[in-house]
Amino acid sequence: MPGPGNVGERVRNLRLARRMSQAQLAGHDLSDSYISLIESGKRTPTPAVLRLLAERLGCTSEYLAEGIEPEQRAHLEVRERYARLALLTGAADAALTGFDEVISGSDDAELTLRARWGRARALEALGRFEAAIGVFEEMREHAERDPGRSSTLPALVALARCYHAVGDLGQGIALGERVLARLHDLGLSAGEEHTEAARVLLLAYVDRADLDRAHQLGRRVLSVRTPSAAELADAYHRASGRALEEGDVGDALYLADQALAARDETACLRAQARLHMAAARALLRGVRPFGDAPHPAAEAMELLGGAAVKLDGAEAVDCAIETARALVLLGEPGRAIETVEREPALTEAVARHSNGRSEDSGPGTPTEPDARSLQMVQARLIIARARLAMGARDTAVTVLQGASATLERLGREGPARPVAHLLRELGDLFESAGDATGATTAYRRALEAAGLRPSFRHTALDPQMTPDATLPTVP
Repeated sequence: MPGPGNVGERVRNLRLARRMSQAQLAGHDLSDSYISLIESGKRTPTPAVLRLLAERLGCTSEYLAEGIEPEQRAHLEVRERYARLALLTGAADAALTGFDEVISGSDDAELTLRARWGRARALEALGRFEAAIGVFEEMREHAERDPGRSSTLPALVALARCYHAVGDLGQGIALGERVLARLHDLGLSAGEEHTEAARVLLLAYVDRADLDRAHQLGRRVLSVRTPSAAELADAYHRASGRALEEGDVGDALYLADQALAARDETACLRAQARLHMAAARALLRGVRPFGDAPHPAAEAMELLGGAAVKLDGAEAVDCAIETARALVLLGEPGRAIETVEREPALTEAVARHSNGRSEDSGPGTPTEPDARSLQMVQARLIIARARLAMGARDTAVTVLQGASATLERLGREGPARPVAHLLRELGDLFESAGDATGATTAYRRALEAAGLRPSFRHTALDPQMTPDATLPTVP
């Protein structure tokens, strides 16, 4: 922990701990009155005086000046790097603990800022989006107060992503569009910020059913050739120069750092793969082939095929799900089911379908994480869609009932917006299967998950009720 108070308080505390008088500390070089002024905060000692006082008090001048020993600062620097490494390897809990330790122990403004950023990213990785938004908003405010040293771009991108995650599509879209507009002004049409802002916008447009804008954006970003690492570094360099000409030093510094980091071609390719998957998702929703143009699902398949080799973990599962969706649209339901079956993380959904199980495991079974549960539901819906295309209505309904059971649980404890979207798709599939009751129930639950509930309950009215009698209470 940093030493208490300011320079004067640390000098006084150490002097008293050493049982020294002000005159003894002053020695022949200083006056005791000067020591008194330092301890009261009325004088700031020069570096030379600090070194002299530190020698007599048995500490370092760094401790007197900043309240922290060099060894302790070095330890915190290492701890911050370990926390970043933990975040990169998926250990978000350990990363959060490490960043909190650095924040509580450091008095170095730059180190603390890096740790706060890492803390926000760890919270986001843990699905604690509201808490992450609070920290990212603080980071944006800090950058806006100090534009000469900090850029708002990374905070705006992160906020767009988190607002989309919590279902605030309007705010997510506004921030994403703001980022793309700023990058356009700087002449930057590639890179991490452009790719991530475009990806979030594509997903948000699809979720808001604004498919025209989704396809326009998708066509625009996909028409740009993916630059090499060297080309991207040059593009960042030019954008940094333009920001510097405008007097926006914070953006210039940030973009210059990005130019150096752009040499990591693997990270660039992964970001591009995530954008391609978002574009494929937009292509697969609400679009029909026009004339002799390729089927949108065929374009999506090409994008997904390139993205699959660069993604892993949950993103690889999402890629498999969207690939299966495209295959159904292309009239290949058998291959769609095979694609789901080949994905190890989705074998549970397939096993339940194959065994004819329509319910989740009973009480006592550990609850799946929300993200994995949502992927399981998506897998089941794809299987049901494929079975309907193959004419196996009864099998499809069994699969849909299993998805319905999972969504009922997630509707009570999971994220509302993704559940509402899946319930809507579930209703469509029940309707295609000729199950009107299942469709009606799914649509009603979708509205409830989105926050739209009945405004009143039907109540039997007393035939003797007079016009002035009290009406049933509206809940």
